Formats: sequence, C-alpha cells, structure tokens
Amino acid sequence: METILDKIIAKKKKEVAVLKERIQSERKVPFQRKSFVERLADTKELAIIAEFKRASPSKGDINPHLDPGTQALTYVGAGADAVSVLTDETFFKGSMNDLERVRAAISKPILCKDFIIDTIQIDAAKKAGANVILLIAAALDDEQLHALYQYAKEQQLDVLMEIHNEKEAERVLKTDNRLIGVNNRNLKTFEVNLEMTEKLAPLILNEGRYLISESGIRTIDDVKRVIAAGAKGILVGETFMKHKNPALILKEMKLPLREGLYR
Repeated sequence: METILDKIIAKKKKEVAVLKERIQSERKVPFQRKSFVERLADTKELAIIAEFKRASPSKGDINPHLDPGTQALTYVGAGADAVSVLTDETFFKGSMNDLERVRAAISKPILCKDFIIDTIQIDAAKKAGANVILLIAAALDDEQLHALYQYAKEQQLDVLMEIHNEKEAERVLKTDNRLIGVNNRNLKTFEVNLEMTEKLAPLILNEGRYLISESGIRTIDDVKRVIAAGAKGILVGETFMKHKNPALILKEMKLPLREGLYR
C-alpha cells in the first residue's frame, strides 16, 4: 500500500525536474557558513531547533498565515539555537521564499527541512540561505545517502540525518556525520512515540554522535524525557507554531543537559 512518504517522494521527483530548469535564474542569497554542529560541541543546555511549519499531511493547517521572519525573530529572541524552515509546498504549504525571509531576519543557523533526493535541491537550499540540510534515511538508498551527504559537505553545509529505526541507524552511522535526528513520528503511519528516541539513543551515543530528538515534543516533561535518554538537542515545530506565547514555552524548554553522556 502506498504510504504518505511514497506520495511525497513521487511528487518530489517531479519537482526536481522543474527545479533543474529554473534554478540558474533564481536570485542567490550571499552564503555565510554557520555550523550548528560546532555550536553543539560545548553547550551545557539543550539545543533547540525551532521550526517554522505552516501545515502537515497529518495535522492539516497549523498556522498558515504567520510571517516567517517575525516568527524566526521570536524564536531566536527566546534562545533558539537554530531555526528550521519546512520548504515543501505540496504537503506542508512551505516554500524557499519562507526560508529566504527567515535568512533575512536572523543570523543563526537555518535548517532547510525538505525531502531531499537530488543535489539540485541542496543547491537551492544553499542559494536561499540554509546552513543545514535534512537527509531522511527512509527516503534514500545507501548510494543516494552517501552521495548527497558528501555533496552537502563540499558545499560547507551541515547535515541532519534522520532515522526512524535500528536499521536506518546502522546505515547513517556508516558515514562520519555527527548530527543524527531521531524522528519520533512514523513516516508511514504518522503516529508519534517518544520511545523511539529512548530506543535508538544508545546506538547514537556509543558512536559519539549528537542526538536530536524530533516530533511529538509538547511539554516540559517530554523535554526532560528526551534529555534523560541522551538528546543534545530537540526539533520542535507544531508546539511553537500553535502556542499563544512560543517565546515563553521555548525558554522553559532550555534545560541543562545530563553530564557525562557525551564524548
């Protein structure tokens, strides 16, 4: 049976073909390297990637009319270490224009959150001002994963490699990438369970990588739970996008990390 991820990737292949025709004429934002990975090295507090996300396939519209630049400034003012921008248009109502507007507003690292399957998308992300790109293991075979990772490194971009199970963890740990995201949301069913972070954390920490827990983090208890599991950072979108005072909840989530877990 075709999953949501299958539908997204099929649509993404069509978008890539169009993108290759138009990217050469697009305006280029001056690139400045801002490494999120380097920021994680000495942090004593949980790193927060705050996401700008207008909608999702599972939730529908979240907060589609917010201004991305204003929201990003709110995030950074409250202590966000980076801002993620969901740029997929068909399923998440995002765009590269959203990313460009965030880049114009803030100087912190920006993650381009999309379903990347081709180097042309990495070029587009960099041109729009991204410093980090997302590679989803479930959407890529090993050859694609390694090739896109190497290309991003050549472009001086950090990579967040996203996993959902042990098999995907083993695959991404064969690279030397430091930043591993555990998505607590099953991309086939879109169900969320924080146990995924707890289950996969030992594999990531034993290899000396940085663990980012993604999806389903709504409360301070959720934050404490993923910190206890070994997360050095979290990626939060819906909670901040829906909250009446996202700065307040973001500040409350900036908790101290557990000592002795990281190497």
